[in-house]
Amino acid sequence: MAKAFASQGDMAEKNISFTEIGRDLWAFTAEGDPNTGVIIGDDSVMIIDAQATPRLANKVVEKIRGVTDKPIKHVVLSHYHAVRVLGASAYDASEIIASDTCRAMIHERGQEDWDSEFGRFPRLFEGHESIPGLTWPSQTFAKKMTVHLGNRQIDLMHLGRAHTAGDIVAFVPDEQVMFTGDIVEYHSACYCGDGHFNDWGNTLDKIADFAPSAIAPGRGDALVGDNMVTAAIENTRDFVMSTYRPAAMVAARGGTLKDAWDAVREVCDPKFADYAIYEHCLPFNVARAFDEAKGIDTPRIWTAERDLDMWNALQG
Repeated sequence: MAKAFASQGDMAEKNISFTEIGRDLWAFTAEGDPNTGVIIGDDSVMIIDAQATPRLANKVVEKIRGVTDKPIKHVVLSHYHAVRVLGASAYDASEIIASDTCRAMIHERGQEDWDSEFGRFPRLFEGHESIPGLTWPSQTFAKKMTVHLGNRQIDLMHLGRAHTAGDIVAFVPDEQVMFTGDIVEYHSACYCGDGHFNDWGNTLDKIADFAPSAIAPGRGDALVGDNMVTAAIENTRDFVMSTYRPAAMVAARGGTLKDAWDAVREVCDPKFADYAIYEHCLPFNVARAFDEAKGIDTPRIWTAERDLDMWNALQG
């Protein structure tokens, strides 16, 4: 009998941090769980990524109410993954914003992703009964959209494919702060199961071109200062390519998915084995890297059934 996914046994509550990374700009983090960004403007609040359930989103709201009583009017979805979006109803926001591609991916694979992630992450979906359904954006854009919260400007941008095909970042020019979603991680494994390995580095370069003074990453601690920002960007780049290159070499010689798994572990374990959710991400990362190396440009949809088939093959 195959062992369970690593994340299925991760049931311990995480310690929450709420860190100000610029004037009225906050990062809600929880030891490698999905992060949420908070942007406080002159007249309202914007949320970047909603959490997996209303139960978890209410923890974010509790932290916000400790620093402001302004209404929450906007929720921005950096991408479509269930652990990022299904808590959106808790904010009672009037607008939910995402990229055009994100909306298309919700249509294409949103329910399958929900079913898949529900099986992988039981702790994150405690209280799932309160989720009203898939989260649908009320506004979408192709490349760039600017939102003003009074005088505070937020630039929402699709800089390129990376963690998914529809990733967006939020940049606050008055403080030179960026919210990157899962394009950048810090001492947490990148989940690459729906990623684009050969595009990811270029997207990181575009983030670096903004010279952010601080970044709220998708997972891991808030990044404040040039040194932390640069280190996290380069560490993310190293993680992505250290996963892809060994899998690509195995694919080129006609090896199997299990061969790719062994090759990636040989390279990545010494560098990243102690990162948050590393063991959880690894099988999905290897499967996607192997597919991309074989010319499959659009990530195959993960379903609960495919999750188990892949995992059983790797255990074989």
